[in-house]
Amino acid sequence: MRAFTGAAGSRVTAAITVAVACAVLPAGPARADAIRAQEWALDALHTEDAWRTTKGAGVTVAVLDTGVDDGHPDLRGQVLPGKDLVGFGAGPGDRSWARHGTAMAGIIAGRGHGSDGSDGVLGIAPEARILPVRVILEDGDPARPKARGARGSALADGIRWAADHGADVINLSLGDDSATAHPEPREDAAVQYALSKGAVVVASAGNGGEQGDHVSYPAAYPGVIAVTAVDRYGNRAPFSTRRWYAAVSAPGVDVVIADPDRRYYEGWGTSAASAFVSGAVALVRAAHPGLTPAQVRELIVDTASGAPPGGRDDALGAGLVDPAAAIARGAAVRPLRAQGPPPRFFGPAVEEASPERATFLSPVALGAASLGALFLIASAALWRRRTL
Repeated sequence: MRAFTGAAGSRVTAAITVAVACAVLPAGPARADAIRAQEWALDALHTEDAWRTTKGAGVTVAVLDTGVDDGHPDLRGQVLPGKDLVGFGAGPGDRSWARHGTAMAGIIAGRGHGSDGSDGVLGIAPEARILPVRVILEDGDPARPKARGARGSALADGIRWAADHGADVINLSLGDDSATAHPEPREDAAVQYALSKGAVVVASAGNGGEQGDHVSYPAAYPGVIAVTAVDRYGNRAPFSTRRWYAAVSAPGVDVVIADPDRRYYEGWGTSAASAFVSGAVALVRAAHPGLTPAQVRELIVDTASGAPPGGRDDALGAGLVDPAAAIARGAAVRPLRAQGPPPRFFGPAVEEASPERATFLSPVALGAASLGALFLIASAALWRRRTL
């Protein structure tokens, strides 16, 4: 268990991080055409079809993470002024600053660079804007040890701040899936607040598929689009958590990511899968801005491709997210004006829930304390492998 102290000690976020040590291979400069050639996820998600309608212009995606490098060539001009709810630790220019957050922002809204934009990473919604909210520290931040054991409200505060500052989509590529993970009422309330403000909330399902498939928060909060990870063949990634809250799946293996060091890496994790779905949601929101979060979630789930037998399962949810299909289906959906708080669940009825879900809904469980966390993508260079 890791913990992070916030500004002046007032806001803190506890976190579990998941990483894999990889062998270091001989390094070499990554060529732009090699980077684009390895962005298999864009083809798998039929982004070219979706881009015939929109590339996400006019939509703001909040990235609640370790910060975002607004000077990265692939994100330049796309990053809005954000908020730092940690308040200490590494800063711009330090190696342990904004690596994970920059990677997620690139997956969502990278637009490449160079005279024709053909260099670097291209995101799924390259015309969307990124609203960075720093709520956690990088795993390698030297400040982590001194913050161990602290708890607080950075994630909940960040969700509310993003909802109040124009976020159409909130990406949470983080989570706590430890053996003792349980819901934190402030976070649950913050998610419901964001939904009531019209923001769609997306979170990684967890990287605990090989460690017991523990429930992960914030993925398990009502109304969240929880995302599991698949490989390029559509198979569930072994590390991807299997749970009742899985909504859809997205690429999470051998994903090309941008880094503040101006290099590009290959990473894995449900963090990346969540970012892809946030980008897909940004495309849907750009095409159909009047839809409520519940309507967007329904579109994303109902139009997923490769549905498992029976229509869904805990490993893949309803299948692989398909933004082009969701955009097409959305044209026939009548926008609804939000009236009061959103329903507790957008998906299956509560009486169909598993014992874990029933426990989550109980007053005792809702009173328990836990905090959101970061799933670091264990990353490897396109020409070498190492851990983020």
